[in-house]
Amino acid sequence: MTEILLILVGFLATFIGTIAGGGGMISLPAMLVIGVPIHSAISANKFSNTFSSFSSFAVLLKEKKITLKSALIISPFSLIGGMTGGAIASSFTEKNLTIFAIILLSFALLLSLIKKPQSSEGKTNNIPKKLLPYLYGVGIYDGMFGPGQATLSMYTYLYHGFSFIASMAFTRFQTFLSCFGAFIMYVSSGHFNLKVGVFLGIGSIIGAQCSVRVANKLPTRHLQIILRIVTVVLILYLFLRFF
Repeated sequence: MTEILLILVGFLATFIGTIAGGGGMISLPAMLVIGVPIHSAISANKFSNTFSSFSSFAVLLKEKKITLKSALIISPFSLIGGMTGGAIASSFTEKNLTIFAIILLSFALLLSLIKKPQSSEGKTNNIPKKLLPYLYGVGIYDGMFGPGQATLSMYTYLYHGFSFIASMAFTRFQTFLSCFGAFIMYVSSGHFNLKVGVFLGIGSIIGAQCSVRVANKLPTRHLQIILRIVTVVLILYLFLRFF
């Protein structure tokens, strides 16, 4: 029964997380309710996200939404960011990270309401150098905490002129790298439960494959609305978690 629940949790969290981010606010609390220890839940989340994010990125890459050359440019920043976050996670309290997440997500939501993203298909293969420090920072945050990482990443790409689908593709590749980097650090600490990770991963891969196909059929306006709704819910979740 636990295995089935983990598959369902992985599917739902990744389906929503791929389109708009915020999947961690579903998977982490759900695993804790099931009875998975907190450290095992975090490491399982990184493990499943590594595979699911790469599987959805592969679909978008095959459909030529972005090029591999442009994706590889962000590789070291996201990978090292995830490893850095995983390494220093113990030095930050969960409350401090929660406050940080609320501030960043609130700022991103405010920007989306007062300024429309300048989506441009022509820039989807051009990674500006000024974007790289932001990606490193998001990678660190993902390694340390996680929930809201994909949402922050989506906003980062959107406000640098990328289309929604291209932003999703880059975010999935970035998530793959930062989660892989963080996973290495968590495994070295001995907190990974293979059984939990495998079943959560199965559901996550299925959810990722379904979401990228749904996203391709939805108008950008609808995708933007979903992103904002998930952002508001995520802020409320983190706010309640803090108190």
